[in-house]
Amino acid sequence: MLTKNFSFKDFKKQKKNKKLIKYLDEIITSNSEIIKSLQKNYKNSYKKKTVTKLKKFKDIRIFGMGGSSLGANAIYDFLKYKIKNDFYFLSNLNSINFFPKKKYLNLIISKSGNTLETIVNSNIYIKKSDKNILISDKKNSNLRLIAKKLKAEVIDHNNYIGGRYSVLSEVGMIPAELMGLNNKKFKQFNNLIKNKSFFNSIISNVNNILRLIKRKKLNSVILNYDETADNFLKWYQQLVAESLGKKGKGIFPIISTMPKDNHSLMQLYLDGQKDNFYTFFNVTNKFSPKIKSRIIPESQKFLKNKNMDSIKNSQILATQKVFKKKNIPFRSFSIKNRSEETLGELFSFFIFETILLAKALKINPYDQPSVELIKTETKKILTSY
Repeated sequence: MLTKNFSFKDFKKQKKNKKLIKYLDEIITSNSEIIKSLQKNYKNSYKKKTVTKLKKFKDIRIFGMGGSSLGANAIYDFLKYKIKNDFYFLSNLNSINFFPKKKYLNLIISKSGNTLETIVNSNIYIKKSDKNILISDKKNSNLRLIAKKLKAEVIDHNNYIGGRYSVLSEVGMIPAELMGLNNKKFKQFNNLIKNKSFFNSIISNVNNILRLIKRKKLNSVILNYDETADNFLKWYQQLVAESLGKKGKGIFPIISTMPKDNHSLMQLYLDGQKDNFYTFFNVTNKFSPKIKSRIIPESQKFLKNKNMDSIKNSQILATQKVFKKKNIPFRSFSIKNRSEETLGELFSFFIFETILLAKALKINPYDQPSVELIKTETKKILTSY
């Protein structure tokens, strides 16, 4: 067990990489606002009273693209069993969102305040009679102007934390509190810093990924055995793609839905081109439905008294056995508890992993320069009509 909440098995044991140890120490001890946001003493830009007043709302819509909504969506799906109110995520341009006539609390989230899709969705779906909150950084942006027209309340987005790293700042923690979750429980850095095996595992893991990159294994296929973790893995996908995909470098994160993809993509994974490495991701479910033994035919009697989780675990072990035989590189995460603490640890693990990989690859993990080109071209086309 890496922590009491999840276990991690690395690709294979490697010698200690002193350079990576030094890099990780520099990241941990830096004055970065991103690292501060993982800690319990991080100062949010909103007051507790503000969120308390908003907890009366039962229907909450979150408007935001990428990191502005993926973290909150990951939290909502993963911990839905604890959440009583309903959340809707407008995280793409989609003309088929139908909402019943209700009064909504709308959280409009955009660091720049100029995100085109968020402006479009806000214009189409938000009413002045709704309760509207804008989370944006301190600029005279387009969404700030819209907020004035709507007489919406404005909460400052930390200017030094990019969207994909913002899940444990205001961007993720305001929605989490509105879900009735404990903001402080997500902040596990202070506990993790005492856990040597946690950071040693990150170093070993990054060392292995760098070795795989050198061998031209550039596709990172995540084999997801838990549907409630889908948006968490999409958060991770953005984190890796946007942080590392620069200067002709990076790895391509692909999410594969298991065990469904045993019947579509597994043949390719086993016998196709050998440019992939794999991550098994599974969550233990305490209340797993059981097979009704009375209708199981004799030929399938091995399924009697089995529950869904035991069948899924058997498939994971079987796949890992075949991967080992075929010398296919993989690591695995096995999640034991669904809790704020677990998600906080996982968010921290992957944030440190990504920043450390970037440092080793001599890449700036915090910008996304080429994405701005599409934004500029889109604006040119729209203004030319």
